[in-house]
Amino acid sequence: MATTELTRENFNEVLDGSDMLLIDFWAGWCGPCRFFAPVYERVSERHDDIVFGKVDTEAQPELAGAFRITSIPTLVIIRENVVLYAQPGALREQELEKLIESARSVDLDEARRNAEEHRQSA
Repeated sequence: MATTELTRENFNEVLDGSDMLLIDFWAGWCGPCRFFAPVYERVSERHDDIVFGKVDTEAQPELAGAFRITSIPTLVIIRENVVLYAQPGALREQELEKLIESARSVDLDEARRNAEEHRQSA
């Protein structure tokens, strides 16, 4: 599956239509982003059931701000509207595959309970 360019206009529709969404926050001037882009594209072609989105932080500053992106590339993994991963840094193909495998195995009910407990204690 090819990557999908995410914008302020289509973000909610793409998120609502996805069981799992990976988001690559990037910019054209960013060297590590250029390293990560072909890795992200190759991995996207092996996972038809996942939406691989890309956010150009220069063109979509509102989306970058909503996710509090301060370094790029940053990868965010969302499964059933639960953010499971949000870290900066370019990944190698094998590392990205392991992250996807981990995200698939997360018990979302437990993740939601933990998030709620964290919110209540904050």
